[in-house]
Amino acid sequence: MLLAVDTSTTQVGIALYDGTQVIGESSWHGKLRHTTSLAPEIDALLKRTNRKINELTALGVALGPGSFTSLRVGLALMKGLALARHLPLIGIPTLDILAAAQPARDLRLACLLQAGRGRLAVGCYNTSPNGIWEPEENLSVMRIDELVESIKTPTIICGELSADERENLTKVDLVELCSPARSSRRPACLAELAWKRYQAQDADDAASLSPIYLQVGAAIPS
Repeated sequence: MLLAVDTSTTQVGIALYDGTQVIGESSWHGKLRHTTSLAPEIDALLKRTNRKINELTALGVALGPGSFTSLRVGLALMKGLALARHLPLIGIPTLDILAAAQPARDLRLACLLQAGRGRLAVGCYNTSPNGIWEPEENLSVMRIDELVESIKTPTIICGELSADERENLTKVDLVELCSPARSSRRPACLAELAWKRYQAQDADDAASLSPIYLQVGAAIPS
């Protein structure tokens, strides 16, 4: 059984997964109080699903981009569990979680996260020959007007957006905007991505695993 944890932003998620079913899943907006809420929520999920922590065989964690503090809280807890219980730990880029939830199509996909100071972290994906989303090389940080200006071909957009940002994007003919429900990061998707790597025995080194931060001059604030 794998425990997945995503604390990349104010949206937090945890899931239990065994390769056959999503045993339990929980997500909430934590207002960056992850230090006090995360461990109790994991304990509550285990109790609700009648599972024990010693049943865990692997761990998955979102690596970012995201809030500096939030990412460190989730990763520190999962690294501690991995080292203390000798469990494999698999890190997954946060925007890959969003992409995994979208049906593969012959369009470009842009996944977004809030990056502070009115900016968005943007990762773009294209469909591979085997029907999965593959990321383009570089992540970008841009304002909503810069994102709109950069769209030159039909593009699916999903991710964390304010009401004003969503309104701006609905006016762009080339944009297919995902609904808020499809734009939420599901911890079960993180769990599935991590499980595939766990089954392939492709774990990360828990001691050296580090978050993905985006920086433009100064660090992006939480």
